Order: sequence, then C-alpha cells, then structure tokens
Amino acid sequence: MTALRSGGRLLAVIAMAFALAAPAVAVQPGEELKDPQLEARARALSYELRCMVCQNQSIDDSDAPLAKDLRVLVRERIQAGDSDAQVLSFLTARYGEFVLLRPRLTWGTALLWLFAPAVLAIGLIGYLVWGWRSRRRATGADGLTEAEQARLQALLDREDGSRPA
Repeated sequence: MTALRSGGRLLAVIAMAFALAAPAVAVQPGEELKDPQLEARARALSYELRCMVCQNQSIDDSDAPLAKDLRVLVRERIQAGDSDAQVLSFLTARYGEFVLLRPRLTWGTALLWLFAPAVLAIGLIGYLVWGWRSRRRATGADGLTEAEQARLQALLDREDGSRPA
C-alpha cells in the first residue's frame, strides 16, 4: 500500500512538472527570430497579447493554433521593421481591445473599473442612512423641543387629573 501511494505521488509530481513545463515549449523552434534583440521584443509583445481561444493565457503561453499564427504574425511584423506600438495597434485594429491582456485605460475601461466600487459605496451609504433613520424614528420623543415637551407634559397631566378616581 505504501509503495502504491509513493508511486501515485511520483506520478503526480511528474504530471505537475509536465504541466508547468508546457508554456516553455509553446514557442516552436521554427518560430524564433535569429536576432536575439528582435526575439526578445517578440517575446515581450507575445506576453501582452491574449490568446483568443484560451482567453486567459498570453499567446506566448498558449499551444492553440491561433496563438501560433499570432506569434508568427508578431514576428513577421517585427522583422518588417514595425515598432512595438505599431504591432499592437495593428492587432488591436484587427481583433479589438480584447486581444490585449492589459487593456488601455480609456473612459470606457475606467467606468468599468469604477462601477463596482461606486455601486458598493452607494449601497453602503444607503444602508447607513436607512439605519440612521430607523434609529431616529424609534426615539421620536427626542425630536421635540423643550417647549413642545412642556406642552405635551401639561396635556398629559391635565388628562390624568380629569379622570375619575
């Protein structure tokens, strides 16, 4: 039984090692550029671009055929002399802002980021106002002025005196 458990653990460790090593081999040897500086730029850009199939992986980490095509396209554009900004704007024009793993900060994205905290703040303020009003209603006599309290007390005293004993 112990040998089976240790064999299972070994198998789990091997599987984990393969899973962690998979992104390292995502870029195929034929895709790499010969110039190390251009390859470094291509790698940096590939980490900024989203795989449209996997959606939460960069094209550098993904094994999807579309990611491979995008990696090749990035390298072709870099080899043609495009700057990083030109490559990103080309891909953004073609695929939309969704292709960027870190979208640019625009009014639209700022509204999306600020919407949830704003709703939370409005809810918290509403809850505090509701609690304040309900506590205030529960202690309604405290809201009377001294003159009103004296008049109320006089009315209550007169009512008590007019009752038959």
